Amino acid sequence: MLLCSSAGGGFNLLSPANTANSTRLSSHFVHRNPVSSFSFSFRSSSLHLSENFKSNRDRRWYPIVASSTPVIESTQSSFRTKNPKDINVLVVGSTGYIGNFVVKELVNRGFNVIAIAREKSGIRGRNSKEQTSNELKGANICFSDVTRLDALEKSLRDLDIPIDVVVSCLASRTGGIKDSWKIDYEATKNSLVAGRNRGASHFVLLSAICVQKPLLEFQRAKLKFEAELKEEAGKEDSGFSYSIVRPTAFFKSLGGQVELVKDGKPYVMFGDGKLCSCKPISEQDLASFIADCVLSEDKINQVLPIGGPGNALTPLEQGEILFRLLGKEPNFLKVPIGIMDFAIGILDFLAKFFPAMEDAAEYGKIGRYYAAESMLILDPETGEYSAEKTPSYGNDTLEDFFERVLREGMAGQELGEQTIF
Repeated sequence: MLLCSSAGGGFNLLSPANTANSTRLSSHFVHRNPVSSFSFSFRSSSLHLSENFKSNRDRRWYPIVASSTPVIESTQSSFRTKNPKDINVLVVGSTGYIGNFVVKELVNRGFNVIAIAREKSGIRGRNSKEQTSNELKGANICFSDVTRLDALEKSLRDLDIPIDVVVSCLASRTGGIKDSWKIDYEATKNSLVAGRNRGASHFVLLSAICVQKPLLEFQRAKLKFEAELKEEAGKEDSGFSYSIVRPTAFFKSLGGQVELVKDGKPYVMFGDGKLCSCKPISEQDLASFIADCVLSEDKINQVLPIGGPGNALTPLEQGEILFRLLGKEPNFLKVPIGIMDFAIGILDFLAKFFPAMEDAAEYGKIGRYYAAESMLILDPETGEYSAEKTPSYGNDTLEDFFERVLREGMAGQELGEQTIF
């Protein structure tokens, strides 16, 4: 396990207990694979963010333009011809809910994983460097700041190795307006720019199926980056490709009421509980699918909606599964969706006079969106959500998840800033 840090301006190496099989590539980083398997050429132009994001009220966007930073290019025709141990995969968002599983899956498949992490990671930054290192065992951990392109590029220069693939699991923790553009767009773009400057020829993006119907700020931010990612791959002779993964609901987003219902509280749902439905996917199954995108040629330059196994489930059906597992009579609290509309209207009105209320209004809209919109493919021909057209992947079911939470609790599944109920 090897760690580097540039977020604080310095760069430190913590050597693993056993580095007998390591080869020193620079004075800052020890890498498990010898650099002699690669040859490189340099060119004077590279991707660069021409201006940092300023604020929601000054949202001016700039194209990717040339800079003087050298770009590393592998002379091999494709990283897909290499063995996984010789493929360098950069993972950003590595300590997030899905990113953590993605890192572990990639490590288990034998890839050489470089995980970018904050010095204080996890929900509200409660995890130390040591805790992060323990969570991401097997990966080379580099502490940096993806919201600062200069810091991220310095970290990668200090590593002094090429990058073959970038996997981004970055996502705004709150869904707030400024945070969405800072993370879902700007930081994710930083990872593209920095990765390309180190020779990356493939980018795997964890997006979301809900961007099909963009009514929220984080959806617009994700779509803007998706468009620029496609544009980069579409450049003549770029040798660059992407895989955009758009999952449906995660298990943990549907588990917030399990312990409440177990304690005798009613299961809360909006309307009749049939306003929306989803094909939820487990974190492990999603991580496996994302890892597939690194080498699978049938996933090159594709937008890939993906759900879990089985039929689509409404909130009513989810609640019925939970009550059945508990051996209890169903007890539902049905909340009129109009209540949310009323509250959002008030918050929107207040935000006109008090800009600090903008995020509160946005949070209300997020809750309303998920209460009424299905996490399924939106059929362009009918304008309706289609469970049949939403691909399934994996083996984990929501019922299995509920059973596990009832036995073990929600440890490791905390919603943190994303909590709605």
